[in-house]
Amino acid sequence: MSLQFGDEEFQSAWQELDEPQLDGWELFTEAMGVQIHRRYDRETGLYEYKVYGALDGCDPELCADVYMDLMYRKQWDSYVKELYEKDFSGQTAIYWEVKYPFPLKNRDYVYVRERRDLDIDGRKIFVILARSSPETACPETSSALRVTDYKQSVAMESDGAGGTKVFMNYFDNPGGMIPTWLVNWAAKSGVPSFIKDLQKACNKYKTYCEKK
Repeated sequence: MSLQFGDEEFQSAWQELDEPQLDGWELFTEAMGVQIHRRYDRETGLYEYKVYGALDGCDPELCADVYMDLMYRKQWDSYVKELYEKDFSGQTAIYWEVKYPFPLKNRDYVYVRERRDLDIDGRKIFVILARSSPETACPETSSALRVTDYKQSVAMESDGAGGTKVFMNYFDNPGGMIPTWLVNWAAKSGVPSFIKDLQKACNKYKTYCEKK
């Protein structure tokens, strides 16, 4: 999956660790050591988000490994129904179905991603980029509504105190009629909870790998 993303996209992600680019963004919420900013997208009527936080006691390379491990994520992320990587008519992509609360229909994604481990003047920075791939030949199912407008970037490096400094940027257009309360909950509570779940998953990853 090389060449899916340009060098400038990786650079833009890791530079947020040094200098957050927040012109035109508003502080949405701050909880559990996680700061979330948002920007209104006029075209869709939805918000794009930037997240800044830290994972205490977790090595950044380990965090990146956990983030990339799809099989392991099915164990620690309770919202995952299906998640796997496969070849779709010659293109490698990831299929991901996310559980939504009743009576809403689940959402599914087909996306590509790329990880780069960077050395920036001696700093080890791990960047993972992902975006939806609607051109991938993966048929839609009746059990989920396909999300075709999705992007995410994650940058991680050591915080100098045994933990990991994290930046995340994401936009997701789930389609359909999503209640405002659910959108707000996902951003205000779901994202900080995901960061904490990721931290717990990092702490248990060594044991998981030893059992495989």
